[in-house]
Amino acid sequence: MFSKNQAARIRFALTFLGCSLLLSGARSASSQTALTLEGKSLDPFPSSPGKPVVLIFVRTDCQISNRYAPVLRDLVDSTYHLLATFWLVYPNKKTTPQQIRAHLRDFKFGIAALRDPDHVLVKRAGATTTPEAAVFDPRGKLLYHGRIDNLYVDAGRSRPAPTTQELKDAIESAVYGKTPMPASAPAVGCYISDLE
Repeated sequence: MFSKNQAARIRFALTFLGCSLLLSGARSASSQTALTLEGKSLDPFPSSPGKPVVLIFVRTDCQISNRYAPVLRDLVDSTYHLLATFWLVYPNKKTTPQQIRAHLRDFKFGIAALRDPDHVLVKRAGATTTPEAAVFDPRGKLLYHGRIDNLYVDAGRSRPAPTTQELKDAIESAVYGKTPMPASAPAVGCYISDLE
């Protein structure tokens, strides 16, 4: 049997341990989310049950990202929006919700947007560049990350038209339960700053 003093110390230790576990659980839960433009935490994976999830990393000030706006609009306006859930992800920590709203309006994106200032989604997708796409299966497993297509040879040189469509191919593979080939392809654009 414990003395009153020992019992009090054990109760204190258990209470302290319980609080620590609750706080660490809250931190890990919040660390798995991005932010809506209203500042609320959101995990895009449970928000898209049963469908592949496509994250497209963009910046408001990246000319190559902006040049892909019509391609992304066409993709979402086609039947692909029925096959997968799309999110534009803004990874720049300094980009404000007002700047993102203006960007969405100016380039007529019809895609829901998230802010990723802590790079939670950047890390999960292995993204380093904008524009860069990541395709996850319905269970949240990363299947593909990289360029949207091969329009750009490098930052200063593009083809008249792309000859490959990696993002479309990856979405189709995800829908039919296949492994995309390739699983990654180097993206050309603007580097995501403050990567750890």
